Amino acid sequence: MTEQRDEAVDESCVLTEGPWTHRFVGANGSRFHVVEAGTGPMVLFLHGFPEHWWAWHRMLPAVADAGFRAVAMDLRGYGASDKPPRGYDGYTLAADVAGLIRALGERSATLVGTGAGGMIAWTAASFHPNLVRRLVVLGAPHPLRLRAAIFADPRGQFAASTPALRFQLPRYEHLLTRDNGRAVEEILRRWGGHRWVTGADFADYARRYREAMRIPQAAFCALEGYRWAFRSVLRLHGYRFVKLMQRPLSAPTLQLHGARDVAALPRTAQGSGRYVSAPYEWRLLDEVGHFPHLEMPELVLGEVLRWAKS
Repeated sequence: MTEQRDEAVDESCVLTEGPWTHRFVGANGSRFHVVEAGTGPMVLFLHGFPEHWWAWHRMLPAVADAGFRAVAMDLRGYGASDKPPRGYDGYTLAADVAGLIRALGERSATLVGTGAGGMIAWTAASFHPNLVRRLVVLGAPHPLRLRAAIFADPRGQFAASTPALRFQLPRYEHLLTRDNGRAVEEILRRWGGHRWVTGADFADYARRYREAMRIPQAAFCALEGYRWAFRSVLRLHGYRFVKLMQRPLSAPTLQLHGARDVAALPRTAQGSGRYVSAPYEWRLLDEVGHFPHLEMPELVLGEVLRWAKS
């Protein structure tokens, strides 16, 4: 059996037309691809790994119809956003979000983040509290909860984090994109809930995410955030990051987590509320894996709108 030849891919593959507008916005020294719809108070969506802005394509028109300015960004290194070789530390990724809110002419926004984007949302709300009005986090423990669990729960969260530990290997990005991104689909199948990965929508998401990860440098950039998260544990800027993240969040926070999430275990995510001094709600979603926004989009939409309006 011969390996499938990889096809060339460029950023145009993520510029899908629809009831939204594509824009390129300069913020924090880089150019970001954003997709927006509607007018009103801003709700900013942050995708996770191995996704791009398309993760929110169902949410954007629905949130816009509810009276909000719905914006989904390609994070640094993903999709059609810039892919610089550096800047994948927690400080810079949070500053990207803060800079984008300002660049879009807003004083504050409701942040909605999932997976790796949820970790960035936690950090942005902690480092830039005046810019984050409310916070919704899906499939993402507070960063300090995750760090503690990796060391304190070897049979649980440490074992669940094994795929991310493999990301530390040099040139692992070539394995991620080999055979037209087959490993991306394998990650989606491993982390997603059974009903979603066997459902009718899965093939389209897998195809789009496989394609976007093959944009030049996208895979390398996507892994750099994970590499910093692990390597910073033994470095001074990692120690400073932990100290800064200990400040309680002042943004009212809603945390949604899949009961069958095998990437970020529910027992790791539980207890994240200890880092929130504002109103906080936790909801565990039955039969859902690491991608609640894809697996139960209508429920997540309702919760996002409830939290944004309250």
